Amino acid sequence: MDDPQQLGRDHYPGNTWQDIARADGDLPPVLREQSNPPQNLRDIPFDRYTSQPWFDAEIERMWKRTWLYACRAEQLAEEGDFFVFDLARLSVVIVRTADRLRAYFNSCLHRGTKLKPSGTAGWSPTLKCPYHAWEWSLDGQIRNIPCDWEFTHVDRAANCLPQVRVDSWNGFVFISFRADGPSLLEYLEVLPDHFRNWDLTGWYVHAHVRKHLNANWKLAQEAFMEAYHTPFVHPEMTNVVGDHNMQHDIFSDHVSRDLCAMGTPSPTVSRQFTQQELLDQMLVGDGAMIGKRAMVPEGKTARWVMAERLKAQMLAEYGLDYSGHSVPEMIDSLKYNVFPNVIFYPAPGLCLIQRFLPDGHDKDRATFEQMVLRPKPRDGQFTTADVIDIAEDVPFASVPEVDPFLASVLDQDTDIMRWQLEGMYASDKGAQSLSLYQESRIRHLHDTLDKYMDGRK
Repeated sequence: MDDPQQLGRDHYPGNTWQDIARADGDLPPVLREQSNPPQNLRDIPFDRYTSQPWFDAEIERMWKRTWLYACRAEQLAEEGDFFVFDLARLSVVIVRTADRLRAYFNSCLHRGTKLKPSGTAGWSPTLKCPYHAWEWSLDGQIRNIPCDWEFTHVDRAANCLPQVRVDSWNGFVFISFRADGPSLLEYLEVLPDHFRNWDLTGWYVHAHVRKHLNANWKLAQEAFMEAYHTPFVHPEMTNVVGDHNMQHDIFSDHVSRDLCAMGTPSPTVSRQFTQQELLDQMLVGDGAMIGKRAMVPEGKTARWVMAERLKAQMLAEYGLDYSGHSVPEMIDSLKYNVFPNVIFYPAPGLCLIQRFLPDGHDKDRATFEQMVLRPKPRDGQFTTADVIDIAEDVPFASVPEVDPFLASVLDQDTDIMRWQLEGMYASDKGAQSLSLYQESRIRHLHDTLDKYMDGRK
């Protein structure tokens, strides 16, 4: 089919995401845009998830050649701040120097000890090895070698810390192990233009939960790239969240998105709701950002009321003027995937980061991180959340920092991942058959992965 999005218009006439979004007013050009090019509708082999040689090749051919989201800029705000980013057996320490960000391989040039422990962040005037106290300045210049008379054969000028590329955009800090290749802005393709009116530099990570999963990293991410499963895994959501009528866009190798309407029933639901009923049970990702529910005025929608209340709250509490934003820009799930492993949600009512990584060097283990963003308070006093690590058998619902309803949805998503991985190993067919449209972004993930694996990128 030349236009896969025609499927949605044919099956849900007057009830696509575009129809719902336009009901409350005009949309900005970036949300009016639709793009879903034809794809090769091949099956996706399971050995991409279960093969150790494939996993090892991903590290060398893909992970080491892409830009990877590492942390938020506010975590590296002052000179001396550092943040350790780990990927499988790779480790990078990012630092704020007097004039810029720098990133180094997290390995001492003496005998290889990590300069900073994995999973740490904080402040340090220098980078000193905890083993034999070799020490470098934040600019990567060697400062001190204990018993230096025993190392006259070591060329100090040649023993600067090897650097990793680092850059930031919109408050997000990225690293790349690749010495050449596209700049960060080139890699992000359409994303900077789409986010031109969605400034997140004044936000910070208010809550951060990392769950350890029995799943391949791709399997974990793909659960959040389609809503085909929603009526069956999350039936409680169908009264007030669109799913099968979502919009799925593929813009370029590294950027795709889906657009999901809040405050409207799934097309799988036959019951008709009043706008007040929709408002009373409306779901948001960070309930504290909305406050108490209100009444729907005559001629208005639940979505409009929720957006207006959020605009008023943002202005009163944070001084943020969203008067020019459309309803979906305020409350909908606007989910932008950046290859290979991160999802950015820019709407103030659902402002999130989701990241998926291998858990160590294990093809069958992954971590899923959920980061909730909040605007920085007017007085500038805030604390970036520490990471809360939870095991596979610990529910998100047990973490007070996560919105209760969102926690239950995340638990449903992650609980099924073990079953899927075990089923892949048990499969006789050995491959998955993806839908034409609703699962097209998963296929696109593998299309781009192929380009890295076979050397085209």
